[in-house]
Amino acid sequence: MAKDDALKWAKDSTAHMAELTDVELLPDTAKVHFEACVGANDEVAEDGRYSLFYYVYSPAPATDHTRIVRKLRSELSKRGYEVTSYREFRSAYASAVFRARGKKTSYSVEAETVGSGKRKPQRFSFAVRTPCMLPPGVKQQQF
Repeated sequence: MAKDDALKWAKDSTAHMAELTDVELLPDTAKVHFEACVGANDEVAEDGRYSLFYYVYSPAPATDHTRIVRKLRSELSKRGYEVTSYREFRSAYASAVFRARGKKTSYSVEAETVGSGKRKPQRFSFAVRTPCMLPPGVKQQQF
């Protein structure tokens, strides 16, 4: 998949999670991280392989965080995602966490409380991670 297509998927996926949970996103907080893929023996290919980590914040108050992760757990489980981590909001030190992986794609989605609420505002983050991707038309390097 081309990087532009992966980024579009990431934006669409986080927007879909926000829509499912009826919260808004703060587009100016979005961060895009394309990373090199590291192999089982710490090798790094030079064929253009990459993985993508993308996240964007929501101003949803901490009082909504449990509702958000409950809704994501319910809805995404029906859509082919396996929940890998889950916790409801209890406090700034035991905040809400939802992580799931696509059973067919290995794409990961994450949603969690970020910020301590003391020095940084407590917000909610929606994020996605791709597995290692090879751009179209590129010959895969072998190790």
